[in-house]
Amino acid sequence: MNKLKKLMLLVLIATSVNVFSQTKADALKDAKTTSKATLDMDFETLLNYTLPSVLDMMGGKDAAMQVLKTTFDGMKAQGFVFEKADIISVSEIVKEQDQFRCVVEGYNQMKMSEQRISSKSYLLGIYNETGKHWWFIEAKQLKNKALADNILPNFETALDIPEDDVKVEKL
Repeated sequence: MNKLKKLMLLVLIATSVNVFSQTKADALKDAKTTSKATLDMDFETLLNYTLPSVLDMMGGKDAAMQVLKTTFDGMKAQGFVFEKADIISVSEIVKEQDQFRCVVEGYNQMKMSEQRISSKSYLLGIYNETGKHWWFIEAKQLKNKALADNILPNFETALDIPEDDVKVEKL
């Protein structure tokens, strides 16, 4: 299960102002692109939508790419199958600390070791003004103050970030 938690952190990592690119529709589109990249194991796209400070913590984009490849290859060898990665909704977009932000609700379903794991989880979206797209990070990681200070120093938000809901069933 530790590998699964690690994978969820990496996958769901998973990701400020052009009036036309900071809409809920654009955040939804970018989140769906990231979700599809997860299913397709398109790590290049996945990392393009990952908050850069997360990549820095992982040793840079090349190191993050290698971690993803190694983790997925190892889990695949153990029978891991990513069955679904869907984006359910995007919250209202707010401007906080000079960033446009939103919360993205996602649903993931995986199969491993004769178990099905389903997870409702949340991403924090931060608009990338330079690239004109959204970056995402697993929102629950920001509830850990020490980690949050490394990723987004002095992070504060009025956005409601729900707890993840993970269910495991025997097959």
